[in-house]
Amino acid sequence: MGSDRMAERRMLKALAEGKLTGLAGEGKPLPDHPGDAFISAGDAVGFRIMAEAGVLPEEILLKKQAEVMRARLATLTDPEARKAAMAELANIEMRRAIAEEARRKFLRG
Repeated sequence: MGSDRMAERRMLKALAEGKLTGLAGEGKPLPDHPGDAFISAGDAVGFRIMAEAGVLPEEILLKKQAEVMRARLATLTDPEARKAAMAELANIEMRRAIAEEARRKFLRG
């Protein structure tokens, strides 16, 4: 029997036993995290643990800064202001990539 079928059977058994009721967030839609599709399961667990502890990794903080900068860039019309904002965005993205690579190297041991 494939692992998918075994997992499905375990879920159905847990559902039948009432183990999947009364959970946090029950009846609410799942949070929208489209970027999570590109994160490994191990990274997602690590990020969740850090988030629950109130700590965000540097790469996540930089990702948020980049989103803010992109939104700001979309509003700029002055060529010099756009050029400066693009340079700042590139700097943020480079720092995010460095932080992400450092985390990956650390996790590899």
